[in-house]
Amino acid sequence: MVQPMAAAKTLLSGFDRHYARFRYNAQQAKHCFESGDYHGIRELARERIAFYDMRVLEAHDQMRDQFSDALASGTFWQEVKKAFTALISDHKQPELAETFFNSVTTKLLQREYFRNDLLFVRPQISTEYLDSDPASYRVYYPRTRGLKQTLLDIAVDLGLACPWADISRDLRHVRRAICERLERPWHSQADLQIHVLRSMFFRNKGAYLIGRIVNDGDPVPFAVPILRNRDGRIYIDTILFSPEQIAVLFSFARSYFMVDMEVPSAYVQFLRTLMPNKAKSELYTMLGLHKQGKTLFYRDFLTHLRHSSDQFRVADGIKGMVMLVFTLPSFPYVFKLIKDKRSKDVSREMIESKYQLVKVHDRAGRMADTWEYSNVDFPRARFDQALLTELREFAPSMITEMEGHILFKHLYIERRMIPLNIYLEHATEAEVDHAVKEYGDAIKQLVAANIFPGDMLYKNFGMTRQRRVVFYDYDEIQYLTECNFRRIPPPRTPEDEMASEPWYTIGPNDVFPEEFETFLLGQPRLRAAFMRHHADLLNPDYWMAQQERIRQGRLDDVFPYAEALRFKHY
Repeated sequence: MVQPMAAAKTLLSGFDRHYARFRYNAQQAKHCFESGDYHGIRELARERIAFYDMRVLEAHDQMRDQFSDALASGTFWQEVKKAFTALISDHKQPELAETFFNSVTTKLLQREYFRNDLLFVRPQISTEYLDSDPASYRVYYPRTRGLKQTLLDIAVDLGLACPWADISRDLRHVRRAICERLERPWHSQADLQIHVLRSMFFRNKGAYLIGRIVNDGDPVPFAVPILRNRDGRIYIDTILFSPEQIAVLFSFARSYFMVDMEVPSAYVQFLRTLMPNKAKSELYTMLGLHKQGKTLFYRDFLTHLRHSSDQFRVADGIKGMVMLVFTLPSFPYVFKLIKDKRSKDVSREMIESKYQLVKVHDRAGRMADTWEYSNVDFPRARFDQALLTELREFAPSMITEMEGHILFKHLYIERRMIPLNIYLEHATEAEVDHAVKEYGDAIKQLVAANIFPGDMLYKNFGMTRQRRVVFYDYDEIQYLTECNFRRIPPPRTPEDEMASEPWYTIGPNDVFPEEFETFLLGQPRLRAAFMRHHADLLNPDYWMAQQERIRQGRLDDVFPYAEALRFKHY
């Protein structure tokens, strides 16, 4: 008889290999930041996306090789789950190990075995008070050491292997920001402490110190972005105090952080005290643990379904040519699946490759991240008839209707936003000006990340709760460096100008920025705002100059906070 404990150990060993590689990736990110290797940081972020699936496949193959005779037995899997639960009772990442167990076993089991007694549908091991040794965050006591010395202690404890440009100046700026930005009156109490997460958060060109000030029991969150100057010396760029500002750092439109965490649940618990409105699923995802984010999201989704009664319906906005989008009004997400009947000549594989590009690329805070699911079922009674009709007409191969359920073979889930075209219809003059500026800023920041959106119509962008414009239609995106930006040649004759077809040849990657005016600026108030803020987007020279910067390897600064908050303005 095959020993279930041996199978459980094989599965846990596969997870441990994965997480060791995950932590090493974060450690490498720290070294890249210290040496100014920003392209290396981006490459590490791209590589890490594939880590999980690679380790799952390795564990799957090991299980098939070692335990093939027992894999079809439900009784065997019940015993394996019990043995696995015992093994992770003192583990530092039990919640991640449970998700890894589910990932491997669902590849090995037939769907009829996807049952609570064989899988970790609910967590078996509590992580509420789990922490590492030493603890996940350091504690400082300004009343004992004084604020100036405490801030210096924190700077020293960062352990960054590069010199400071002017630490005395930076800490003066921090003290000034504390006085200016914290609510007044502010008095230190007997319990005054500063808590700082032990590991820094790395992404693109920045390293972030995350912490909180505890005073009279109330935590005040803070985040400190640290950058390198051209001489390789580091400096504090600003300090952020509000939960809203810090939430932008962890936005679904940004790339995942790289953080070396022994106990990730402790980091998530800490972050929840800073951003109580952020779901755990989103925080795990932003820490690079996107599979755990998917697990928690789906658990939250099932809980929401049990406690709601509204119906899924077609999402607001202009219907897409390649994607069918639906939503549940009481749940702040949209569900997107690729149509079988598409109004655009593009293959399913091509569309999926575009979404994968967005997953692994720097999103610059301007492209919505997605969770990707396969073979997930929904209660059929919760679908309104109009949506069912659309699903049957446009995506029949993507659904299987069963008794009481609809099984979706493949779909994407992302945060719901107000489509920009709808937002602009009802916006005031001030709101139009802000939205159009945000729209152009979004395009320019995508360009800085070497992304050309392709279809730049307003319907393909959304307005977030933080009043930021984010791009979410990916079927036409491509690398900016693949495009050929051209001026429209002058007409040769009056007949050329009147012809229904262009008088010039157009290649597959040709783009004519002068044409943007025709389909974007028909309304006078949109045109006025656009020309005020982003007239350069109509000039081919702007686009070609950006291409040249990218080819030279230059990475533009894209700050996830307002320019006015930067200490350089002090």
